[in-house]
Amino acid sequence: MPVVWIDGREVELAPDERLNGIELAARVGIDIPHYCWHPGLSVVASCRMCLVETGRRDPQTGEVQMLPKLVPACQTPASDGTVFVTDSDKVRQARAMVEEDLLLRHPVDCPICDKAGECRLQDYYFEHGRERRRADIKPFHSRKRELGPTVRLFVDRCVMCTRCVRFCREIAGSSELYVEHRGAHEEIEVFPGFPLENPLAGNVVDLCPVGALADKDFLYQQRVWFLRPRAHVCGGCATGCSIWIDQNQDRIYRIRPRENRQVNDWWICDAGRYGWKHVHDATRWIEPAMRVDEEWKSAGWSEVLEELDRRFRAAARPALVLSPFLTVEEAYLAVRYFEGLGEASDIVLGPVPREGEDQTFPGGFTIAAEKCPNRRGIERVVQGVTGRVPLSWSEWLEAGIEADCVWITGGYPSAPFGESDAESLSQVSWLVVQDLFDHPVAARADLRLPSVAWAERQGAYVNANDHLQAFSWGVRPPVGCRSEGQVFWQLGGRKRLYHPNDLLAEMAETLEGFSAARPPIAETGVSLAGQRIEETEVVG
Repeated sequence: MPVVWIDGREVELAPDERLNGIELAARVGIDIPHYCWHPGLSVVASCRMCLVETGRRDPQTGEVQMLPKLVPACQTPASDGTVFVTDSDKVRQARAMVEEDLLLRHPVDCPICDKAGECRLQDYYFEHGRERRRADIKPFHSRKRELGPTVRLFVDRCVMCTRCVRFCREIAGSSELYVEHRGAHEEIEVFPGFPLENPLAGNVVDLCPVGALADKDFLYQQRVWFLRPRAHVCGGCATGCSIWIDQNQDRIYRIRPRENRQVNDWWICDAGRYGWKHVHDATRWIEPAMRVDEEWKSAGWSEVLEELDRRFRAAARPALVLSPFLTVEEAYLAVRYFEGLGEASDIVLGPVPREGEDQTFPGGFTIAAEKCPNRRGIERVVQGVTGRVPLSWSEWLEAGIEADCVWITGGYPSAPFGESDAESLSQVSWLVVQDLFDHPVAARADLRLPSVAWAERQGAYVNANDHLQAFSWGVRPPVGCRSEGQVFWQLGGRKRLYHPNDLLAEMAETLEGFSAARPPIAETGVSLAGQRIEETEVVG
């Protein structure tokens, strides 16, 4: 086994492991400061902040011979016999010099900088900088430049790490950014006529270690120390990116990628980054309403639940339409309830929004054409509980609706239903729609129930690659809204409060397609790909 020494500690590596000094140090809990290095990008070793001492240990005599000069840890491989020293006086002096040089030309505008509170330049100054400034403080602020519709560059804040340039070339494959001029006059610029507007453009803001690149949507909205990050899964498409929802008092202010090498690496698309505005839309339904004499009358949840249970238990042929925005636990409760109503129940997969084709970028990131997070999960639940493949929405309509009572679940960001769908449901004697907003089908409903948005759900999604991720809610829904999980939990007569973890454990025990999903689920999720299922025929 290869053996490496770092600050006197012996570390064993696997025979095929390829780590650099920064990655090796992180493994043993040592933080080597860096600006330009990123695990998802090529190595340029330009910032010089990660300089360390290195050498080799003779395996026979144990004698260590060190190199006379410092080397960048990001560019130095850890191989058998390598020795790293990360905390010597020589290393500390080098870091202090780098920090001092960066701050000579950096504007002192931290109080108005969006990066304040999570800026590496701030953090490294206190950890590795000099005790006092030796140069005069210049009262200047940073020049601004628009790079594209979503990103603004504060030119003088830039430390020339070139992460943004490398991202556009290597991951997005669009190459809009380049380095203009040379030496102390270097600046980030966009090629004329090619603004930064690729579908992954927002990632350059996350990559920027200082406040040079700013997200226009988040600019001056909140100080980061007021935000509370919540780990979640994006509901924008079937890729199912791991994300952080940064919220304050249950209001979303920004969404950032959460590292998950099995799903989205370190990136998210701009559609997912900015696709949360409907969560706080003022036109959302926030209370149940019953149709009485062609008018909508507000109703309490206790009254509604009693009426729902009575109607569907008395129905000759009830039908359930499962939205692909539901979690697997919510779908499980709903299908279990409808299976208890009798064998004549129809179980249907609701409309699956789709736009174009899957878009895969040079770095491997994929934006799925399927604009919902959990179609595969819904199919697994239905097949696991009922033993049959659910009908698609179009198949169900084309076959002619024979159900007398229909429950349509939702959570759709925008209405997937049109007038033709509403006309097909005109003969249903009692129609329930649980969703976020009004649409043609909801206009024909007898009962409207306010649902919750994807960021307000808790449970698990299964993405297009059969990877299951569990999550808690990102923000709490408006008062009066209930998730389908809460509703079917009560209708099923379950005690205590709705708890998705308990349900996932139950599903892992009882459903063949979920046997690998035994809690606790890792932060990166678990693959269900070994347990194949039949796919519903979905027409986009």
